[in-house]
Formats: sequence, C-alpha cells, structure tokens
Amino acid sequence: MFYRFVRGLVAFALRLFYRVEVVRRSADLSGPVMFVGNHPNSLIDPALVFVITERQVTFLAREPLFRVPVMGWLLKGIDALPVYRKQDHPGLMEKNEGTLDTAAAALTGGRAITIFPEGKSHSAPQLSEIKTGCARISLKVARGGTAMRIIPIGLTYEQKHRFRSRVHIEVGEALLVGAASPATPEAEQEWVRALTERVGEALRSVTLNLEDWDALALIETADQLFALRNGFREKDPDRLRLFSKGASLLRNEQPDRFDDLKEDLMSFRARLELVNSTPGDLSLVYRPRQVASFVGRNLAALLLGFPLFALGTALFCAPYLALKLLAMVTPVSRDRVATLKLVSALVMVPAWWTLLTVAGWALAGSVGLVVALVGALPLALFTRYFLERRRAALNDALAFLRMGNRSRLKQHLLFHGERLQEEIQVLVRELKPRLD
Repeated sequence: MFYRFVRGLVAFALRLFYRVEVVRRSADLSGPVMFVGNHPNSLIDPALVFVITERQVTFLAREPLFRVPVMGWLLKGIDALPVYRKQDHPGLMEKNEGTLDTAAAALTGGRAITIFPEGKSHSAPQLSEIKTGCARISLKVARGGTAMRIIPIGLTYEQKHRFRSRVHIEVGEALLVGAASPATPEAEQEWVRALTERVGEALRSVTLNLEDWDALALIETADQLFALRNGFREKDPDRLRLFSKGASLLRNEQPDRFDDLKEDLMSFRARLELVNSTPGDLSLVYRPRQVASFVGRNLAALLLGFPLFALGTALFCAPYLALKLLAMVTPVSRDRVATLKLVSALVMVPAWWTLLTVAGWALAGSVGLVVALVGALPLALFTRYFLERRRAALNDALAFLRMGNRSRLKQHLLFHGERLQEEIQVLVRELKPRLD
C-alpha cells in the first residue's frame, strides 16, 4: 500500500514537472526483469521508472541516501537496497555481496529490480563506464536456473533542470539471460564481462551519446533541416541518435568534409539565432485568413482567461519564487538541481495548499474552505497552462514579425538552408545503410 501511494504521488508530480513522452520497444514488463538505465539526473532517473510500470520495483541506491532525513525513510519504505561504493565506504565493500544476493533473490522470485550501471549520476554527454553489478546479479540468478530479462531504459532530457521541459523515455528491446552455470572462475569472469558489454551496447542504443556538448547544436540543426526537407516530424529521438552516430562516423573517416559541413551548419544556425528564429520558421507561409484566426483566438483567450491567470499568479507566485530562489542559492551539482526542485515542491506545495485552505476558511467559513481545497490545484495548473500557451503564441507572433515582412532576409536564409538540406540528404544516403 505504501509503495503504491509513493508511486502514484511521484509519477503524478513528475508528469507535472516534465512533459513526459514514453516509447516502448518492450511491451511485456512481467516476470523477472532488471531495468537498467543511464543516469544523467540524480534521483529523478529512478523516479521515472514509476511512470513506465505499475508493478512493484526494487531499487538499488547508494548507501549514503539511506541516512538522509525523509529520503532514507522513503527508500526503506519502498524496500530499496543499499549499494556501498568504494568512494563512500572503502571498508564496507563486502556488504555489497549481501545486497547483490538480495537483488538476485528478488529476481528469482519473479520480481523486478532497477539498477543504474554507470554507478553515479553525471552531466557528461556520453555514458560513463558500465560497472559489473548488473551482470553479477544476473549470474547469481542464472546459476539458480532462472531465466530473466534485462530491459534498457534511455532517458533523454531536453533541459533537465527546467520546469515543463521535455523528457523522452525509451524502453528498449529486452536482453534475454538464460540459465547458466560457468564451470570455472575464469569462465564466470568472461560471462560477466560479455554481459556487461551487451548492457552497454543496449544502453547506447536508447541514449544520445555525443562526442561533446557542442555536437548537440550541430546534429540538432542538421536533423531539423532534414526533417523539413522530407516532411518528417520535427523531433524524433531515434533519428537524432542516427545523426549523432553519422556525425561521429563522418568525423573519423572524412574529417575535412566534416569540418566544412560543421562550419557551414553552425554559420547558418548563428544567423538564424541573430533574428531569434529556427529552421522551421523559414517554411511558414502566412495567409490573411490564418493570421486573422490566430489573432482572434488569442485575443479571446486573453479576455476570458486572464482574470483567472492573474488570480493564480497572485496566489502562487510566493511558493514559485521561493522554489526558484532555493535552487539558485543551494550549492548542488547540475545533475541534482531537478531533484532539489521536485523534492522541495513535494514539501512546499501541500504546505501552501493547506495554508490557502486555512485562509479560505478564515475568510469565508466552510464555503471558503471547500473552494480553496477543491479549486487551488486546478487553478495552479490552469495558471501554468495559460502561461505556456500565451508564451507559445507570443513566439509565433514574433516569428511572423521577424520573417513575415522581411522577404529578402528570408529568401537568403532559405537559399542557404536549401543548399545545406541537399548536402545533408546526400550524406544520409551515403551513411544510412551502415548506420542501420
């Protein structure tokens, strides 16, 4: 019961904090399953497992978290298992064997566990070295004669520390691990090493691995131009991964050609940024009827929705600013900012909701209490939705003002973009068979 409550609360909070999208290549998550994931966002990463499955999952977490107030209580409440890292407890590493035995026993009993085999949260553009813990647990299960599956989970954050940014969760194809009993210690080591490599490859197939963070702007620009040319959807994580692999291949095999294309693409991107535009803005065609409809819809939304938005802003600006200030003044690494914000919100929002309910009761008795209790959360959600929609409308209006009446600039950028699209199209035809 406690696990279901925590799972429901955290999954709901995460869907409010992020725009979550899930792609499943493994639909069946039953039986003995080990979820393995990349680890770019501290405690948010394991929490996202609550979004992809309703079944009870046993988490492996580093031991110091069990001694953090509230967090330790929660981890014990959901039956998480402590992992003793060398940098945390050099003298307690032998306790890990008991943790691995417990995890293996859970799998043998048909349960699910989650482990992040990089062993640490980080903000690097590539996967860190994959540790052997997941393979060692699998070996214990295989020795007992139980077949299991390892399911890779790829987590790709648009801006992991920002509220309402997008997170893409990809549930990859399962690795089947059959019953096995290696005959010698050397054979066991080879079995563990081979499975660890398979896990690494599986994680690379569902994550975006970059040479460096500068490469992200390059491949995003190339991908946007390719999508526009071929009429594909603007953002596709699978396609972006292929562009990343293709860029690495081109850089290694044809460095001069890669450098020329990179310089051309980044020059094009910089010129678009000077007028705060994207490649998609170049394809927009403005017709009087569409412009009039856009203006009418947004004026109506402003007239009807602004009073509620103003009320919501007045009621909720204090906790919003407090959370923002807390994130600014608390010295945490970049990969833990989102965790700080989410945990703080889980504490502050119920407290503020209670305060508003008490204030409603004090001002208007039982009617005020009911209105505040029932209406506070929907009003907060509407306020955020209204802000997002009006911000998107403002961006559309600015794109019209920048491009709608500057035909010479638009034509020049279109010519440059079309030339780049043709070059990218040629490269895709060359490299795609090898990437597939």
